[in-house]
Order: sequence, then structure tokens, then C-alpha cells
Amino acid sequence: MAPHAHEHHAAEHDTSAHDASEHGEPFVAELLDLEGEVLHAHLTEVTGRLADLTAESAEDRPVRRILDLGSGTGTGTFALLRRFEDAEAIAVDASPRLLQHLRGRARELGVADRVRTVEADLDAAWPDFGGVDLVWAAGALHHMSDPDRALREAFAALAPGGLLAVIEMAGVPYFLPHDLGIGRPGLEARCRAALASVHAETMPHLGADWGPLLSRAGFTDEAERPYTVELVPPLPAATGRYARAVLGRMRTALDGRADADDLATLDALIDSDGPHSVLHRDDLAVRTERTVWTARRQPLAVGRERRQP
Repeated sequence: MAPHAHEHHAAEHDTSAHDASEHGEPFVAELLDLEGEVLHAHLTEVTGRLADLTAESAEDRPVRRILDLGSGTGTGTFALLRRFEDAEAIAVDASPRLLQHLRGRARELGVADRVRTVEADLDAAWPDFGGVDLVWAAGALHHMSDPDRALREAFAALAPGGLLAVIEMAGVPYFLPHDLGIGRPGLEARCRAALASVHAETMPHLGADWGPLLSRAGFTDEAERPYTVELVPPLPAATGRYARAVLGRMRTALDGRADADDLATLDALIDSDGPHSVLHRDDLAVRTERTVWTARRQPLAVGRERRQP
């Protein structure tokens, strides 16, 4: 199944198959949008780093075409278009509903003429994206059945000198204090441990070291950079809704896999009208770790260019 999450790593929250239920694709779309809103500053920092890297080698060839793999609702797409003002983006996802949502957001943001969407299962044959300058793969590679093949395809899609960015997150974010005042202390740590066993079964490539795979696919100039994101009050207005969305997804994934008391505590936290709901708590924070790998398809050597017919 091709990925549809996404910088912002609702991929990590994508712990069960999408359906039409409360935690199906409409819910995932909301989660992705909330994540982009809450973690906006981090995304701005990452795209700024990519702008620096592309400027170092752009010479007379600036970023004009961007490929967003597993685009979801387009959080990464739109951040990149803000950063690279002369670029157009190709947003690729397996979900027609998420792509429809992305097109609607593009119209709202006034960039519809700069975005093309492609519905594709990237575990199957890849469309010919030919000659892009930047490939963005955020929370996408670990969903693919054969990441080595995906990286070879990404390499082929890049023009010589083009840049690839792979972004992964170390599990779901933390939001809660150790002692919530309800249930047993340490709820999030236990839930994350239980969720790790789910991910080990369903997403064996989650947590991979992508550096060796980048080299194997032909990329050079590989660099790995960790980011620690820690937001404390005053928090973005959407934080409570984001926490509820993430914890709700976690609750669905852990049904039957976690202690009954912990599941009951999660239920209390995601109950919008309940007294313990994360929508009403003033002790939330956002703590998460991400890693960004960058790598380049080497430009053609001058001598080789001259030998070209």
C-alpha cells in the first residue's frame, strides 16, 4: 500500500487500515492539517535548511519542480511552495480523498496553478515524473514494501544535481505530564511501548537508518540531522485538538493490546465533553524527535557533459 502520511507524520499515527469510520481518511486529513498547524515552526526550519542546501549547488539551476511523495493533505507541499516561490509541485498519494482535500487547500491558499496531484500506488509502477529538482519524502518510505526500490525510483526522478529529503519521526509525540491526576502515572510511555509492537508487525521499516539505503540507491553527499521539537505554553491554539486526534488514533490501534485501565484513561482524555479531556487541560506540551536525511544525485561532470552528443 502506498503511503499517505506525510510530513508530519501522521504516518506514525496510521496504525490501522483506513476506512469510513471516525478514524478513517476524513479523520486522518484533520490530523495531518492539525499537525502542520501545531508544528509549523519546525517545518519552516526544515524547509529553510533545504533552501540553503539547494542554493549551495543551484548555480544557474534553481528549484523549479518539486515532488512530494505520500503528500497526504499537502502540508509539506505548501511549505515547500512558500519556501521556493518560483517552483511548482507534484503531490503524489494513493488516496483520492486526501488529494481532493489537498486541491481544495491549494485553491484556498491561491496556489492551485502551482500544484499537480497524481494518484499512484508507489509500491506498483511509478509514473514518469522526469527531471524534478527536489524530492520530499516525509513519513513515507517506511510505508513502502520495498524502500530500496522506492529510493532508486526517486533517484531516477531527480535531475542531475537534484536533492532528496527524507523525514522520519521517532514515534508519536508526547503531550501529557507523567502524572495526569487520573489513571496510573506514565500512561504515554506505556502506550508508546505497546504501539511499538504494533508498528513492528505492520511497518517493519519504521525506524530504519536511511543513510546506507541512500548510498545503495546511488545518492551522494548524504547527511543526517536530528531535530528535537519541544513546545511549551503558550501553545498554538490547535494543540488540544491535535493531541486529541493523535491519542484517538493511538486508542484505536491499542484496542485489545493495552491494559484496560490505560484504555479507559485514554477514553477520558479524548472525550471532548469530559472533565479530563485534552481539549480542556492546561498542562499539555508537545515533545517529538525527527530526523532529516538529505542526499543528492550528483550533477554531470563537465567532461561528461561535453561528450554528450
